[in-house]
Amino acid sequence: MKTQRHAAILHLIREHRVPSQARLRELLAKAGYHVTQATLSRDIHELGLAKVADPEGHQHYAAPAEEILPAPPLASFLRSLLLRVDGVGPLLVLTTSTGSAGALAAALDHEEWPGILGTVAGDDTLLVIARSVAARAHLARRFRDLLEGPRPPG
Repeated sequence: MKTQRHAAILHLIREHRVPSQARLRELLAKAGYHVTQATLSRDIHELGLAKVADPEGHQHYAAPAEEILPAPPLASFLRSLLLRVDGVGPLLVLTTSTGSAGALAAALDHEEWPGILGTVAGDDTLLVIARSVAARAHLARRFRDLLEGPRPPG
């Protein structure tokens, strides 16, 4: 959801001269993204947006000079990073290839999966703290499904 919202924000500031967070919130709401002011402030910071002046001196948001591309979907690179899924209680332990736990944690945090309270990454181990035992079981199944890939029909 966050990736799509970020893409929508970038699209809106390219298509409209957006002078304020309030106006950006209005445009996002019209696009189907209802966010709090705090969330929007975080998004603006994460995207590196800045206020710039047009030739008439009116300020508006603009993206940084370098193009910001949304992170690739987690599923697209999960198979190359994740080696094992295990857990107990509300704690899910993901074993990754050496040096990959941080990248996987960042991608997972970026995707904002429901049921996850937070992540803690080491070098090759990622601890995912789930909201409940049931949420941990659901997350484990989801990771295993992503690892296995699409199943052939029938």
